[in-house]
Amino acid sequence: MITGLAGIQGVTVMGGGASLPYVSPNANNPLTGMLRINNTNMEVFNGSNWQTITTNHATVSLDSDTQDLLAWARAQRTMALNRIDLASKNPALMKALEAIKRAEDNFELLQRFVENDNDNVQTG
Repeated sequence: MITGLAGIQGVTVMGGGASLPYVSPNANNPLTGMLRINNTNMEVFNGSNWQTITTNHATVSLDSDTQDLLAWARAQRTMALNRIDLASKNPALMKALEAIKRAEDNFELLQRFVENDNDNVQTG
């Protein structure tokens, strides 16, 4: 039995319960309130009959935002791997891919300059 599950960012926990099953050592002479597992059912003895207790189970999954991010990351990975594969077989595509990399590097450098200038304007 797993108890105390809690979700954090990206993980959702729903349902479940914190009941502790007890299998009676003497099911032929049970005491009122005794619990047992009968096949897949949890049962309690009410003094004259065994009654099935409704049970529920916790489910753990990723929240929808995390699932969306994973789908996006998978698509980006597939696109990047396909580009690399095609570029490795075609010199023109390899040059284009290298040009994209240089452009991204230049963009990041210029972005840092702009952010630094914005910080100086705001503090100056």
